[in-house]
Amino acid sequence: VARRLSLRKHPECHSMAGGKAIEHLAQTGNRQQYMFRLPMQHYRNCDFSFSGLQSLVNKTIMQKEKEEGIQEGEILSCVKDIAAAVQHAVAVHIIQRTYRAMLFCIKNNILTSKSATLVVSGGVASNQYIRKGLQTLADANDFALLCPPPRLCTDNGVMIAWNGIERLRAGLGVLHSTDGIRYEPK
Repeated sequence: VARRLSLRKHPECHSMAGGKAIEHLAQTGNRQQYMFRLPMQHYRNCDFSFSGLQSLVNKTIMQKEKEEGIQEGEILSCVKDIAAAVQHAVAVHIIQRTYRAMLFCIKNNILTSKSATLVVSGGVASNQYIRKGLQTLADANDFALLCPPPRLCTDNGVMIAWNGIERLRAGLGVLHSTDGIRYEPK
């Protein structure tokens, strides 16, 4: 969405990553100006998908570009409102799906709510709006919420390394020899 909105050209966001730019602009946007239908509402599972939302956002952007008489790549006057609406739709989708997963785990005795912990990492965990929504969800369901500091939420490599360290400490799934393993770098 940030790329499609050309946020690198926005004076407030030129040096920000896409997610950070969306979050920044959303703070002063009106999320109610655009109501994006939430993805996968007819699926009663825990899967995430943002492709339907992406399509809706792209259609909205194209329509607004046409209305404002601007070319793709120029900044829309409503960019902050679109950012706020997109951020909200993403947050609600994540929260709904996470809630289903929490209920599934409790119902199937995978964990008890007394000791349950929700761990959120990656770029999504650095977004304060989404983090606040997940904190509310965790609090309402007696879950602890753990999120790495935002400075550690920007690179998947950090998360993979952290997971590796935890697995190594626990002695789980650790290969002591890489013989016979093939890999192909991109």
